[in-house]
Amino acid sequence: MTLPVALTGHDVIGQAKTGTGKTLGFGLPLIERVVVRADVDAGRATEDQLSDGPQALIVVPTRELCTQVTNDLQTAGKVRDVRVLAIYGGRAYEPQVEALKKGVDIIVGTPGRLLDLAGQRKLDLSKVKALVLDEADEMLDLGFLPDVEKIITMLPAKRQTLLFSATMPGQVISLARRYMSQPTHIRAAAPDDTGHTVANTTQHIFRAHSLDKVEMVARILQAEGRGLAMIFCRTKRTAADVADQLTQRGFAAGAVHGDLGQGAREQALRAFRAGKVDVLVCTDVAARGIDVEGVTHVINYQCTEDEKTYLHRIGRTGRAGAFGTAVTLVDWDDIPRWQLINKALDLKFPDPEETYSTSPHLYELLKIAPGTTGVLPRSERTRAGLKAEEIEDLGETGGRGSRSAAGGGRGRRTGPAEAAVEAPAAERPARAPRERRRTRGGATADGAAVVAEAEGITAEAAEAAPVEAATEGDAPRRRRRRPRSAAAGTETAPAPAPAAEATEGAAPRKRTRTRRTSDES
Repeated sequence: MTLPVALTGHDVIGQAKTGTGKTLGFGLPLIERVVVRADVDAGRATEDQLSDGPQALIVVPTRELCTQVTNDLQTAGKVRDVRVLAIYGGRAYEPQVEALKKGVDIIVGTPGRLLDLAGQRKLDLSKVKALVLDEADEMLDLGFLPDVEKIITMLPAKRQTLLFSATMPGQVISLARRYMSQPTHIRAAAPDDTGHTVANTTQHIFRAHSLDKVEMVARILQAEGRGLAMIFCRTKRTAADVADQLTQRGFAAGAVHGDLGQGAREQALRAFRAGKVDVLVCTDVAARGIDVEGVTHVINYQCTEDEKTYLHRIGRTGRAGAFGTAVTLVDWDDIPRWQLINKALDLKFPDPEETYSTSPHLYELLKIAPGTTGVLPRSERTRAGLKAEEIEDLGETGGRGSRSAAGGGRGRRTGPAEAAVEAPAAERPARAPRERRRTRGGATADGAAVVAEAEGITAEAAEAAPVEAATEGDAPRRRRRRPRSAAAGTETAPAPAPAAEATEGAAPRKRTRTRRTSDES
């Protein structure tokens, strides 16, 4: 529906349910309208219309969505040889700057990195003829509205603006009124579809206990016909913990959350798309626009914050006419929040049924075989896992996430995606054994003669004297202070003990040289 209007150059507001193909709705008009070398050679455009600078700009809220949109446009633009570049944070600046110098037609980027490169005058936006704001409501929720407005001020006043989103809150409508010129609002929906969610997605809502959720999830993952599955959590710590526990239970699970470096996040998504990992535990960074074929189950491990997040989470399944299953586990404390979501979306689950991992209706509704336990049998562990996926060097920019991708930060648990990056114990170099030396006064036992000469004693006495062990953990020796004379203020040495007479047959005792005090001299 948007293609004929967008191809004419008019501004468009596109609204459709998630999973209906909004990416190609704005991608195909951009690929068709940019001027490439083939157009000049064929006589459809002049040499003056050809430019090395970007002719179209697509702004997206997350890095994962940026890479996905870039891959889709590169696939669609192969015939016309359209140059598409992804610009997002978490990667080094140099490769992106070099790609900009070589020339690019369409840029897909996140607001932060776009502003950085534009502020350094590495990115010229003065020749952009079309602007696309994808998932505009999410950008507003993440606080990107000021950055988006700064980017818009850098663009030419005469341009085409396309705004796409699954939901249209008031702030998005107000943004469209300020920066769009007579936009055409296109809302795609089936005639018999009156609900907010896709009809092909079967929804199950259970009231579950927090200590039993992992066991429930492990049994749901063994349901009949289960393909790829995505598990959504509210916090990064919960996502890492759930991924670790599922890995210990035998599932090929990966994690995608903000504490991971960009390389580890892309590695997990790449392995998930390739089927090496069939369970992806993630936060809401993967809930927007991520399109992976074969996702049959979406599990909300924790209740969502609002109805918009719920729609985007369960929209990862049941895409493009396929059927899917969405399971939401609601804790007792989250019942009031869920009732608000249920009312806003006009669902039929105001009071979820209390459910445990052994409840018969759980097995019946989700088609779980009787006798299934929370540990995956060894005969079914056929996935390669993240260890078969090589990590690529993205030139990460450092910080908390890049340390984790390189082998884990200090004092933090290592998730399954990070464990694949760490070197195996067999490949680590062996630690050299530590040598222990006897020292005295900072010198080794070989230098006892030097110490003896400095202290005025024989070398034999220096060797026979007790020494400190240069080992870690020994208590430090106390130095004996010599008493000072109250009258003269000079140091006095303690009187030497009377020598015992040598007994008959005993070895003669060695004489030691002592220092003379001032009284004796």
